[in-house]
Amino acid sequence: MMAEQLINITETAQDYLRDLLGKQDQGDIGVRIFVERPGTPHAECCMAYCPDGEQEDSDVRYDYEGFHAWVEGKSVRYLEDAVIDYKKDSMGGQLTFRAPKSRVPDISEDASIEEKINYVLYAEINPNLAAHGGSVQLLELTEDNVAVLEFGGGCQGCSVVDVTLRDGVEKTLKERVPDLTGVRDKTDHSVTDNAYYS
Repeated sequence: MMAEQLINITETAQDYLRDLLGKQDQGDIGVRIFVERPGTPHAECCMAYCPDGEQEDSDVRYDYEGFHAWVEGKSVRYLEDAVIDYKKDSMGGQLTFRAPKSRVPDISEDASIEEKINYVLYAEINPNLAAHGGSVQLLELTEDNVAVLEFGGGCQGCSVVDVTLRDGVEKTLKERVPDLTGVRDKTDHSVTDNAYYS
């Protein structure tokens, strides 16, 4: 008897994945499932081939009939109640992935710095920037805990974006996420088409 699965992979999706993996000329190959930008409105669920030995130490293995799936450790909580389905159509078919918790911010005690930054950006900072038609998102977190951000909408090319960054975004982020050492803007501000203040 198999342990309860984190992700509900329907029978048609399992058939499709078994067939797909069976066509690979590698021995013990499974799939790896993860969420990019979890806990944000931009979250994307991803699946890739995962030959034996390419999984990460924190990945969790789930066995299905005839194949296995590795789930990225930090994505597990965002993939609860997820469903992977396969529907045949005139073009062959399509694999669909629904993960209702993938976009829900999680700032539990053990949340990563990245998750905490995303939570503050989407819960506090972006609602304020939206008044000017703007937004900001986290592109990456450097090894020395500097948040690299990108502004969009009315903030891109805005003449007062430096003030917004220093007095608004950076100040708020450092107050809420004490482990953060700094903030860097990677936006191309030469594009001023939608700028709130030009």
